Amino acid sequence: MIRQPHASSREIIVAHAIQGLVAELRLIDPADYIAFIRLEHFATLADIVDSASELYFMPGTVRLGHGGEARIGWTETPRIMLDLELRPAGATVYFTLNLGAYDASVEVNYVAFEQPDEDPTRNTDFLADAVERSRIRRTVMLDQD
Repeated sequence: MIRQPHASSREIIVAHAIQGLVAELRLIDPADYIAFIRLEHFATLADIVDSASELYFMPGTVRLGHGGEARIGWTETPRIMLDLELRPAGATVYFTLNLGAYDASVEVNYVAFEQPDEDPTRNTDFLADAVERSRIRRTVMLDQD
């Protein structure tokens, strides 16, 4: 796939927004991911993604895309790749979350805007704002004494 211009800045936006989600997804054992992917139990993977994302995003904002891939071998650590969609109001980001033993990364494959601007920088700014609005923030109640 041809990489979209400004993908790097958009990857940073997505990676920052899903940090908590990634921590939740890491609670699942890699062997389970491997089994679900190899047995094509994508509905189970979708449930895992939905359950993890409901803690951090408005309903329907993050969901499993077309599946995933498990890279395992005798001489390497497992890598789990999940195709995900981030759908804040006005945009859809199609990306791959790559989970390894000690790291995680995001590769944005494509970003679709409902009303794109001619200026890609404005589109990136819109994406950052839209993602921020779609996040669930923890509120702290102040003592009312």
